[in-house]
Formats: sequence, structure tokens, C-alpha cells
Amino acid sequence: MDATSMRREYRKKGLDEKDLNPDPMVQFELWFQQALDAKLTEPNAFALATVGNNKIPSVRTVLMKIFDKNGFVFFSNYKSKKAVDIEENPYAGMLFPWLELDRQVKIEGSIEKISTKESLKYFLSRPKGSQIGAWVSHQSEVISSRSLLEAKFNEIKNKFIKGEIPFPDFWGGYIVKPFKIEFWQGGENRLHDRFVYTLQDDNTWKCERLAP
Repeated sequence: MDATSMRREYRKKGLDEKDLNPDPMVQFELWFQQALDAKLTEPNAFALATVGNNKIPSVRTVLMKIFDKNGFVFFSNYKSKKAVDIEENPYAGMLFPWLELDRQVKIEGSIEKISTKESLKYFLSRPKGSQIGAWVSHQSEVISSRSLLEAKFNEIKNKFIKGEIPFPDFWGGYIVKPFKIEFWQGGENRLHDRFVYTLQDDNTWKCERLAP
């Protein structure tokens, strides 16, 4: 298929440095709220890129569940492919593709596990089916059929039908602590507005405009 003719102009309001908050986490919160207000589908979904010892990038879509001044939190099986990559190379790239707003946010940072207490708090807030799902899936492993997953799900469900689902010790949260955050706003004639914040040694942020 030839996709060269697929083209549209970006005509939303551009982005100027004077409109940006000096703190990129505050700026992210503003854009995230605008994505919520625009009723985008899962605005907390982002592409997470990791690289393990094999030097081959791996990317997948995950859901951000928490963000604050410290970073961005998502949850995963600690034996998954992404977990292995993170163990071998504790850095990650993130991309929020808010295409309906002609926006992207690109993030680079270090990554580490959050505390068991924090992971447990989130686990207990999940629907029971999602709690069971965390036990059922040996994430990233090869399986022969979906029926095996469904059988395991029913087994776990019946096992704990009268009680609380226990917290799995192989599952929990990661936090990406950013040292670079880029805000991208589409512009006419492909003259996009791009501003990148870079964390300095004194923990302040430097903001610079990039060529599109």
C-alpha cells in the first residue's frame, strides 16, 4: 500500500515559549487536562520504549496511572520483556500521541520500581477481574492457546471466590523520572513548534526551541 498521498495540514493554534510554564511537569498537567477535556480516547496511553543488553529497542503501549513532580508511573509484571530490559538498562523513552490535538509529548528518563506499599495501594483499587488477570498472565511468555488463559483465570477466580485476591509479588509499578521532556505542537506547512526541557545539575529546567 502506498501511503504517500495521505496528508493533512495542522491548523490548530501554535505554541510559543511565553505560553509555556517554566516547570515541564506543570505544563504536562495542563496539556493532559486539555486532552481529558477534549474527551480523547485513553489520553493516559503512551508508547514505552526500552532497550536491553541486546541493544534492540522494544516499544509497546502502556497506561500511565499516576504522575506528579517526581515522574510518571505505570504497572507491569516484573518478569515481562519490558521488566527484563529495565533490569538491564534502567532508562526509558515515552511518547503520548495526542493526535486529535495535533500534539505529542516525548519524555526520556531513568526508571525504577516504586515501593511495594504504593503498588499494593493501586492493586487494591483495581477491579477484581484485573486483579485476577495480574495472576493469570505470565506476560511475554509464549502460550499455545487463549483457552489456557481462560482456564487459569477461572481457576484463580474460583480459588478466591470468597476472599480477597492476594497481592502478587511479581507485579507492581515503575516510575519514569524524566530528565528531558519535549512538547510538540503541529504547525502549518510542517513548521511544527517544538520545545524541549532539559534537567540541569541544580535540578532546574532549561527550555529551548527545536527546529521541526
